[in-house]
Amino acid sequence: MTADLKAELTQTARTLGFDAARVTTPGAVRDAGTRLGDFLREGRHGDMDWMATHAARRADPAALWPPVRSIIMLGLSYAPGRDPLLALEDKQRGAISVYAQGGDYHDLIKGKLKQLARRLTDAGADARVFVDTAPLMEKPLAAAAGVGWQGRHTNLVSRDHGSWLFLGAILTSVELAPDTAEADHCGSCRRCLDICPTAAFPAPYQLDARRCIAYLTIEHKGHIAAEFRIAIGNRIFGCDDCLAVCPWNKFAETARETRLQQRAETANPPLAELLVLDDAAFRRRFAGTAIKRTGRDRFIRNCLIAAGNAGDATLVPLIEPLAGDSSPLVRAMAAWALSRLCSPARLTALRNVHLARETDAIVTREWSTPA
Repeated sequence: MTADLKAELTQTARTLGFDAARVTTPGAVRDAGTRLGDFLREGRHGDMDWMATHAARRADPAALWPPVRSIIMLGLSYAPGRDPLLALEDKQRGAISVYAQGGDYHDLIKGKLKQLARRLTDAGADARVFVDTAPLMEKPLAAAAGVGWQGRHTNLVSRDHGSWLFLGAILTSVELAPDTAEADHCGSCRRCLDICPTAAFPAPYQLDARRCIAYLTIEHKGHIAAEFRIAIGNRIFGCDDCLAVCPWNKFAETARETRLQQRAETANPPLAELLVLDDAAFRRRFAGTAIKRTGRDRFIRNCLIAAGNAGDATLVPLIEPLAGDSSPLVRAMAAWALSRLCSPARLTALRNVHLARETDAIVTREWSTPA
């Protein structure tokens, strides 16, 4: 009975558009829980406090949902049609991570998971669906299920889809035969480690999120330290460097799901279009995308760093109004960008005006620190 159910679930998953569907058990990731503990003790999660708050449940799927007996891991390819590293060459444009250039994957995958889970509930089993928002270790579980393996960059790698897989999970009370875990096929390759602009990998298979551009531009809510700004370049939302250089990507075909394809408003847009966005315009432009969750202030913070790195003085008139923005995050990075793009005389005049009325100590420091 369960063998027939598993075969039916696998076929239905393919029909729904998933590119991988494999099964594992809740006890298959105990080692991952130990690694998570080390990661948290060393503070490598930065200000992602939710990781520590829910560490016990994250380390054990049965603690998250006690009835679980099997976990179905699903993968959906979002492989791009061109090399995302090419976006780094045009400094007047903001580079947006491939995963965020289409519709919000959370909504897309959750809908598909619910359809698949309905087959389980029809068979009398309980089921819960998860897409990257619950304390669940999707990557170790996917590796245990044989969807791929965790590469040296800690992300999942698939022999068929490279580094470009969104993951979803269905926890169910029915016992399904587990699949075999995938072996590590990284060999001696270290391209993903060597390309990282901010040296975010202390060792192979280890990540310090506090140095990761994806974390800094998406998850980090505060000011971005000066040591990382030049390395960020024109990356305004995420970073694909370690994913893009993986040799296994040569086997990945461009994603079939049209809702994940690049939108005009997220196609590495000109910085000049982004620097003028107020909150309402930001929400309109990025409605239905993953970008919206950073909020306007953090996004403009990132765009100002990219502007400061662009070497384009024509952006100065767009940056100057942001030096008086209501957000300290924005004001601080406007000061930094202006210090890199303005003439000395113009910078001195701006500094005198803004220092006279600035009340935030960090913003004041940015105006007072040479670029």
